[in-house]
Amino acid sequence: MKEFWIEIEESAPQDEKERLLRSSAALCDVVLVAESDRNLAKKYGVKKLASAGDADVLVLETVDKEKISEIKQQHEVVAVKVKIKGRVDEEVAIDAANAGADYVIISCSDWKVIPLENLVSRLHGKSKLIFVASKVNEAKVALEALELGADGILLKSRDLSEISQTSNLVKAIHPIIELSIAKVTSLKPLGSGARVCVDTCDLMEPGEGILAGCQSSGLFLVQAEVHQTEYVEPRPFRVNAGPVSLYVLTPGNKTKYLSELKAGDEVVVANRDGRARIVNVGRVKIERRPLMLVEAEAQGRRLKTIVQNAETIRLVTKVGSKSVADMKLGDEVLAHIGYGGRHFGTLVKEESILEK
Repeated sequence: MKEFWIEIEESAPQDEKERLLRSSAALCDVVLVAESDRNLAKKYGVKKLASAGDADVLVLETVDKEKISEIKQQHEVVAVKVKIKGRVDEEVAIDAANAGADYVIISCSDWKVIPLENLVSRLHGKSKLIFVASKVNEAKVALEALELGADGILLKSRDLSEISQTSNLVKAIHPIIELSIAKVTSLKPLGSGARVCVDTCDLMEPGEGILAGCQSSGLFLVQAEVHQTEYVEPRPFRVNAGPVSLYVLTPGNKTKYLSELKAGDEVVVANRDGRARIVNVGRVKIERRPLMLVEAEAQGRRLKTIVQNAETIRLVTKVGSKSVADMKLGDEVLAHIGYGGRHFGTLVKEESILEK
């Protein structure tokens, strides 16, 4: 999960600090403040506080290996600030990660892309990498570096519009989507219906597709048309997703009906490992085609989807994909299991809902 931090500068006027905290505390995962402002931040109910002392995240200005070890022994969370001016500073950031820092907060004096990519590749899996930005476009660069991106953004801005836009940007980046094995229990040919092809503005690979299904709480991973057949050339930008009434996963863990998608919209593309990215829709093509109902069981729940009854439509499996034309009872495909209901596509975890 990507994190969104903001910093409340100690030099800011008191009324400015209060305005920022009042407006943005609920938008941020972490608020970084000076020690003198800790009580003020707590007053406004920040989710997590970062500071030089007595905070959820203890922030160090230099790489002090003994201090980091001491903090970790007390089972506390520690972050280290590193300013990147040249290649030698990249090694300082690596030292902080190797010393056990939970977070390495990076600021770049000239915002070149290469240092960002170097650090993303070298710190990935060691420490959470937080990049300092002052504008939403800088945050976007950091979040997309080497496709993996930074683990979070620390925004230094007093502009509420920049804060809101950056918060939306960070929250739109999907974490790994949990996929479960669903065992096919029923296959039923249906009559013709209005089927939707989603043509995206990107190219997909084998094992990638969009998540769609009859229930918002059970979405099947439908592979893009990446396979070449005797009769059809591959169209790796396209997912033949199913009828207009199916749910499809969109950014922010929201859903839409396939009928609602249009050029310029965003949808979530995921692979069999659950790694997700956001792509834009180039167009939506709706035609009448013969359909097939696929039912499967996962985690004790019955899931359903409807697909076009044709050999080019494939559901993703753990090791490959399976054409619906060749599918048999007992085959195992991948699906995303959710809980709760939806209100205009927004997840309501506490809502009890029955979908058949």
